[in-house]
Amino acid sequence: MRLSELKTNEEGYIIKVKGRGAFRKRITEMGFVRGKKIKVIRNAPLKDPVEYRIMDYELSLRRSEAGLIEVITEQEIKNEEPARFNGVFTEEHLRISANEKGKNIQIALVGNPNSGKTTLFNCASGSRERVGNYGGVTVESKSAVFRQQGFKFQLTDLPGTYSISAFSPEELFVRQHILHELPDVVINVVDASNLERNLFLTTQLIDMDIRVVVALNMYDDLTKKGFKLDYQSLGAMLGIPVVPTVASRGRGIRELFERVIDVYTDEDPDARHVHIHYGQEVEASLKKLQDLVWENKDLTDRASSRFFAIKLLEKDQSVHQSLSKLSNYSDINNLAEQECERLEKIYQEDTDVVITDARYGFISGALRETFTRSLTGIRKTTDRIDHVLTHRVLGFPFFFLFMFVMFFTTFELGKYPMKWIESLVGWLGISVSNQMASGPFHDLLVDGIIGGVGSVIVFLPNILILFFFISLMEDTGYMARAAFIMDKVMHRIGLHGKSFIPLVMGFGCNVPAIMSTRTIENRKNRILTILINPFMSCSARLPVYILIIGAFFPRYPGLVLFLVYIIGIAMAAMMAILFNKTIFRSKEAPFVMELPPYRIPTLRTTSRHMWHKGVQYLNKMGGVILAASVIIWALGYYPRVSTPSANSRSVTPQAKGSVYVPSESNPELHPGTTPYLSVNSHEKAEQQMNSYIGRIGRFIEPVLHPLGFDWKMGVALLTGVAAKEVVISTLGVLYQTGNYDNDDPSSLVSSLREASHSSGPHAGQRVFTPVTAFAFLLFILIYFPCVAVVAAVKKETGKWQWAVFLVVYTTLLAWTAAFMVNKLGNMLFY
Repeated sequence: MRLSELKTNEEGYIIKVKGRGAFRKRITEMGFVRGKKIKVIRNAPLKDPVEYRIMDYELSLRRSEAGLIEVITEQEIKNEEPARFNGVFTEEHLRISANEKGKNIQIALVGNPNSGKTTLFNCASGSRERVGNYGGVTVESKSAVFRQQGFKFQLTDLPGTYSISAFSPEELFVRQHILHELPDVVINVVDASNLERNLFLTTQLIDMDIRVVVALNMYDDLTKKGFKLDYQSLGAMLGIPVVPTVASRGRGIRELFERVIDVYTDEDPDARHVHIHYGQEVEASLKKLQDLVWENKDLTDRASSRFFAIKLLEKDQSVHQSLSKLSNYSDINNLAEQECERLEKIYQEDTDVVITDARYGFISGALRETFTRSLTGIRKTTDRIDHVLTHRVLGFPFFFLFMFVMFFTTFELGKYPMKWIESLVGWLGISVSNQMASGPFHDLLVDGIIGGVGSVIVFLPNILILFFFISLMEDTGYMARAAFIMDKVMHRIGLHGKSFIPLVMGFGCNVPAIMSTRTIENRKNRILTILINPFMSCSARLPVYILIIGAFFPRYPGLVLFLVYIIGIAMAAMMAILFNKTIFRSKEAPFVMELPPYRIPTLRTTSRHMWHKGVQYLNKMGGVILAASVIIWALGYYPRVSTPSANSRSVTPQAKGSVYVPSESNPELHPGTTPYLSVNSHEKAEQQMNSYIGRIGRFIEPVLHPLGFDWKMGVALLTGVAAKEVVISTLGVLYQTGNYDNDDPSSLVSSLREASHSSGPHAGQRVFTPVTAFAFLLFILIYFPCVAVVAAVKKETGKWQWAVFLVVYTTLLAWTAAFMVNKLGNMLFY
């Protein structure tokens, strides 16, 4: 708890002092060190300040200052560790507990995009957060806890940012985290192969007067180029300890956190506060502004007055908004405007440019004394590869070749393990059924759970293969090149290349793809990218595509799958053009994006990515898909209309995965088969039609009838709102009508091929034709995504209106596209 929360006559033991350097130094010199007892004596008449006793003397603190001091009380220890001291709490016990609590270090990881922050985060904490060789992978903070040398580290990975100005959402997010959460130490992850640009952020952290340790990451890249860096001298100049690391291989991580401990305990010889000199005129202006800001002690105890003064000269609107609540803000604002005008007349340049130039001058001077470049003129490997892959003529063919290979391999290579898993699921269904008596629970387990979940889990290999290719594109650095190649195309639809990465990420999952749009500075471009992102077919849709394509387009499955993805991309482009000409008219945003060097992906990173996605997919099996399968089965099983008589039962020969029970009407069995008692398909269809789910399906059927869909397809589309994989489990449950052929009676593919309308004008006709199947594929592609994506849209746009708009317009568009395919297809082919 905070010292400010203690009441009169209550005692506590100090854990740590937070706040900026000057305040922390002053307060610790007065005896506020870890383990010291402090007691509240009395409050001033207006409740502020408060008088405390520490080390046998009294002093007063404002409540805002006391709020920066963490303490622990005897009652807290009793609640947290009731058995630790056998109910006996001496002062020494309390002091020990306070010392242990004081060894909890809160750390924020800050650095440029693609500097390796998340890799370092994973390596240090044992986490498995996503990493990639391009900027913008981390789009929100992630936390983990681990221990080293008796200290507990609470590590927070913040989004990558080039600075802590308020130019983009991630920059403001990082700055607000540092100012409000007050981490004990900030680890500034710096890309050693690009020092000059990365150290710009370091200079801003220096201005904030906080405790920082620099992780000089990817240090092996620097040495491979033949460069030399005296990082110890560089650290002495910056007043910040510098530790070389190679996070991808776990090198230097332990040493890094040893330095963090030294900085936290104020024992590091290099850690000190330095002032970056911005020139005589700028320093004079900063001094005037600091004097006014200093009048607000509540503010300057938490953050450096110099930092605010610099931001005022940089015309940072977010800082103006923060300071607007101060009593003397009008004086601060007037002085800031006067000083900016004065400096701009002197330098004939905007003040933010003057300060930026001074920062880079400081960096250049520091590197001139510590950094030696290689004199070799050998052309970089990255340049040689880029000469081909980003060529104005060859770039597009290579890009489309990579896309085609990815989808072709996903289908063709994945079908072999898919068959193995399908056989395993079939064997499991037979085994379970043979061990159980018939009844509702038997049907639930075999038809609902094994049939529903099993029909989805068979596509796990395809998911893993798809993410293998996506991981390769990201880790090698080709993803950023794809954005570079596509910039002109994106420009034609009103976006720029930076929007391309969230769109490609949508092939994996639309939720993180939508979250990654935070890296797009222009809000209108960001919302536009969000609204077209669901047209990128996520991995959840892939099993549905593979099922339908395998059933009705077996001759050219890879080509059809590629075509579906291309249609999604084309739809996204058309809607982007339409929106840009109507509701999203805005000025063109510049395309500024880093092209990282090519790197050979490690097997560990790629395997971890595939494993993580595989686990996510399996978690869905045991979560939403299992629940949906059970619900769908129950809605289709109840209410029971009638019990089929023995005369309405028939025997069908068994193939793998089917369960058969002998019947009197057909005692003959094919050699090597097991008998199966199947309810007459007409009776089972009647049961489904009159069940709860049948009533729901028939209610929405008139809307879907013009598309050629039956009520079961409508129910599948409806349940797909929870997760697109549920479409398959729904089809698996609903199309178990007993209509099997002799070749493969077990598979859902066979059931779909043989499914026929049981009533209406099309009674007896096949439900699925190639035209209907393709219309169904387009509907799955276009109509609104799962509820998780809708929630992500609301979160990222800040308004439910955009989420509702996405649901409405994509569903209407899906209906229109499926209607046109059905009508035109039937006219041409039937």
